[in-house]
Amino acid sequence: MSSPSTPAFLFPETYDLWRTIERRFPIELVVRRSTVSPLTQAREHGQNLWTVDPDRCCNIRKVVPLREALQGLDAWITGIRRDQSSTRSKASLLGWDARHELVKVNPLAHWSGEQVWRYIRQHDLPYNNLHDQGYSSIGCAQCTRPSADLQDERSGRWFGQQKLECGIHYATA
Repeated sequence: MSSPSTPAFLFPETYDLWRTIERRFPIELVVRRSTVSPLTQAREHGQNLWTVDPDRCCNIRKVVPLREALQGLDAWITGIRRDQSSTRSKASLLGWDARHELVKVNPLAHWSGEQVWRYIRQHDLPYNNLHDQGYSSIGCAQCTRPSADLQDERSGRWFGQQKLECGIHYATA
């Protein structure tokens, strides 16, 4: 568990959204982070691991913390949609996640990006302000740029790499 003031790899706008959600709704977001600090990661793997070995970086920063967070749970809920990428095109609403040995719920699997934005506007929901700056998919600050291809929502992720997924939802190797 950590707080928005703990430095990591996310955009400041992501932390702003975190605070906005906690102020607006009666919830406290619990976030798991890598046990490897950015400084330790740089010392052990080089200054810019995300450019040299993005799969390893995502494993350290995302995959391992998620695996630890899911231990002992019966299910997890995600926000992936079929229209986000070819790797997600067969996402089901409900299924067995064999990698984590629990039920995986994808309530937005059949929604389009347009439907998501319509819902956000209709219900005046907070969202990451980077979307207003051309970011259609937001990840780590080091690897994410505004989307170059409006038809490919995830085109700004892993800028300059041939990478489509971080490894949380689908294996990268």
